[in-house]
Amino acid sequence: MPFLELTLRCTEATQPRYENALEDVGALAVTLLDADADTGNEHAILEPGVGETPLWNALVLSALFPAETNALALLAALEAFDPGLDWHTASFRAVQDEDWERAWLDQFEPMRFGQRTWIVPWNHALPEEARDAGAAVVRLDPGLAFGSGTHPTTALCLRWLDQLAADGRLEGATVLDFGCGSGILALAALKLGAAGAVGVDNDPQALVATADNGERNGTRIAAYLPGDEPAATYPVVVANILASALDALADQLAARTAPGGRIALSGILQGQEDELLERYAPWFEQLEAVQDGDWMRITGVRRA
Repeated sequence: MPFLELTLRCTEATQPRYENALEDVGALAVTLLDADADTGNEHAILEPGVGETPLWNALVLSALFPAETNALALLAALEAFDPGLDWHTASFRAVQDEDWERAWLDQFEPMRFGQRTWIVPWNHALPEEARDAGAAVVRLDPGLAFGSGTHPTTALCLRWLDQLAADGRLEGATVLDFGCGSGILALAALKLGAAGAVGVDNDPQALVATADNGERNGTRIAAYLPGDEPAATYPVVVANILASALDALADQLAARTAPGGRIALSGILQGQEDELLERYAPWFEQLEAVQDGDWMRITGVRRA
């Protein structure tokens, strides 16, 4: 099935705004490349320090949309969402599934989050450190669904789940992954000791990717469209979606979190966290915001 790909150049400083706008208007996936890679002047990114997520100074940003998307209407929507950005340099082309997946697989390397969590592409050999008996290894092929661990919003959630496991709060729990994408967070929770996981996403492609990745990892994730999931409460809830959606779904996410349960909210740009902290305060205590680059994660404990 073909897709419409939008490509433009941007800087490290403007990248979060561009990506936020693209996701808001329905991008199926977004990737970042070094803008100088095709000139022979690649800028190497060496192993980052703790808590750092380095990017190149100049970036090529690509986003996928359904093939039937009207490019002019899309540009109009983007300009309306953030008029301060320059969308005139954007170019479009039709791409096939294999073009996108091949590019992703060529770029994706094994990554470690926290003490035990590893995300490894399905066709890549396990790193030596990931062969430890205590390692929680997720074999991933995200396909066209968001969530490979490379984005700070996902990394923030993976580190949170890893810490929950270290604190003994995942063992035997059932986790709700709201906005599951590729299923990466639900899978990580299961590998870290959760007894079960439920995924929710409004993109049918995400439900397929989640099921496929679950099977690849020898686990099963029950994945549903919003409103179709069981009416239940969960001791652990994670929602890696946009800030606007977190605001709109606050009542629902609070209702899904069991008394005393933990919640993590991600997909929040720096500057958006204060409003969400206030929004979730009626239901949650011990609310805390943690930053990774330009992105924030909010965590809290459901009041009894």
